[in-house]
Amino acid sequence: MKRIVIATAMALLCAVSVFAQTAEEIIARMDAVMDRNKDKGIVMTVDIGIPLLGTMSSRTWAKDDNIRLEAEIAGTKVITWSDSESEWIYSTKDNKVTITKLKISDKSRTSESEDSAEMLTGITEGYDVSIEKETPDAWHIKCRKSKSNKNKDDPKNMDLVISKADYYPLSLSAKLSGTTMTMHDIGFDFDESLLVFNPDDYPGVIIEDKR
Repeated sequence: MKRIVIATAMALLCAVSVFAQTAEEIIARMDAVMDRNKDKGIVMTVDIGIPLLGTMSSRTWAKDDNIRLEAEIAGTKVITWSDSESEWIYSTKDNKVTITKLKISDKSRTSESEDSAEMLTGITEGYDVSIEKETPDAWHIKCRKSKSNKNKDDPKNMDLVISKADYYPLSLSAKLSGTTMTMHDIGFDFDESLLVFNPDDYPGVIIEDKR
């Protein structure tokens, strides 16, 4: 009987701690989780919806300066690897990989890819946040651009979903200039060999090095 009473009390305390949190507190805990995992790298799926063209989905793995991106374009699977100096682009259409040296503009683009992970931390900066709804498994948080936020590149609204189980971000959606972007299936700690092009994984691959 005593064990039942203690277990019930602990369950009630946990429930109170969950439901009493504000949006800011929940996001702060998510930020702490992201900070603890930052050295492991991050993997996520990014869906970009473009009017009249539909939605393009890609899967990205990133750690430090190394990024791998997989996407399907016009029925052809394309895999891109990049580090701080070079980029490898592989297409299943002709089983060919082209290696090029990154230009300054390309390095800027690569940095923007890394920034997609950083969007998931410090999300309250420049935004007013509130819990829009709760499910048994997650908090759905609305992020509205603050009046003091003068950054024209920041979307007016973002929708953030955070897991109640571990405070992992489940998804982040935003709309800017008619284009929608959703990050989901977010995780950490993956096989780092994915970040490097290995010819042995692509039998008969044609390699064109333009560096």
